Amino acid sequence: QVQLVESGGRLVQAGGSLRLSCVVSGGTFTANTMGWFRQAPEKEREFVGAIGRQGIVTNYAGSVKGRFTIPRDNARNTVYLQMESLTSEDTASYYCAAGPNMHIDPREWTWWGQGTQVTVSS
Repeated sequence: QVQLVESGGRLVQAGGSLRLSCVVSGGTFTANTMGWFRQAPEKEREFVGAIGRQGIVTNYAGSVKGRFTIPRDNARNTVYLQMESLTSEDTASYYCAAGPNMHIDPREWTWWGQGTQVTVSS
């Protein structure tokens, strides 16, 4: 059983930066593509970005491209979401996910964390 635990969410001012972490246990970390999604109140869960198994290939949503990056540390079974130039539009619960490929549809991902809240004050 693969378990994902996110951390790092908090209140941050607009224009600020934040790094979320997701630690994975169980299974083989490098067997999975890792992704981040977010969900704001009364909105559907949306793709933020993903990184391939070896940490080389990445894909980002247009709304975060150039501001967010997703490094992964295979030695620590950890993937991060580094967020820069945050705006109120980035306020959401952020979820880490693991799965077989870099799909933007959340239904294609296999394992999920419990989420961590990011609130950006303007």
